[in-house]
Amino acid sequence: MSDPVITYSETETKARYAATVEGVEGEGELTLSKVSQTLIIADHTGVPDSMRGMGVAQALVRRLIADARQRGQRIVPLCPFVRAYAERHRDETADVIQW
Repeated sequence: MSDPVITYSETETKARYAATVEGVEGEGELTLSKVSQTLIIADHTGVPDSMRGMGVAQALVRRLIADARQRGQRIVPLCPFVRAYAERHRDETADVIQW
């Protein structure tokens, strides 16, 4: 399996990461609400059945965290998947997660 290709799109108040994997049907996504330039809310993470078990959702969360760190943002993890990831990786995510 090849690594997922992740793209990012945004509007003034929302943002979305989309992930595709070569040869696999469907698209994973992680959606955000932008509260301010420094605070974002992770709303939802989902992958189609065709991508289950491939690490696509984790790749989306890692990209979100890396981008937030680079932009000086904090993430409120309302999405259960993002919250669980942040709890499992508290030491690595403490600088960007807003509990």
